Amino acid sequence: MKKLLYLKDQELKQYIEKIFVGYRETVSDAKKILDKYSIGIAHNKVIHLVSLYEGITISELLKKLKVTKQSLNRVLKDLVKLDAIMFKKDENDTRIKHVFLTEHGIKLYDEIFSIQKKRIYQAFLKSKSEEVINFDNVLKKIINGKL
Repeated sequence: MKKLLYLKDQELKQYIEKIFVGYRETVSDAKKILDKYSIGIAHNKVIHLVSLYEGITISELLKKLKVTKQSLNRVLKDLVKLDAIMFKKDENDTRIKHVFLTEHGIKLYDEIFSIQKKRIYQAFLKSKSEEVINFDNVLKKIINGKL
């Protein structure tokens, strides 16, 4: 790892705190909507990923979420009961299930996304374009970083 002389441990701790708080605030924006449907953050993550990757397989969801089958299964069951998702078996391999948002699931996602979008959109509006690009690049490096 390159030695970043200008970043001291205390500054790095403050950046980590900002990542935590930024996530907390973005998620808490959606909490009122999630509470209305008696679902939580785990459900929100699945709905978000299914909206981005229409037809994602259970296996792909497990990889992206880095959770156990048991934990994902509980969330999926809740979302089926809520009529937010549905499954379709793969045409070539019926052991593989693809996950899709239902009409109700799309409305739920749109409701959650619209409230979260406000915070992010306002932050980007108040930033210079270079800041937005740099922010995106740094986030990608944090996400893809190897220890």
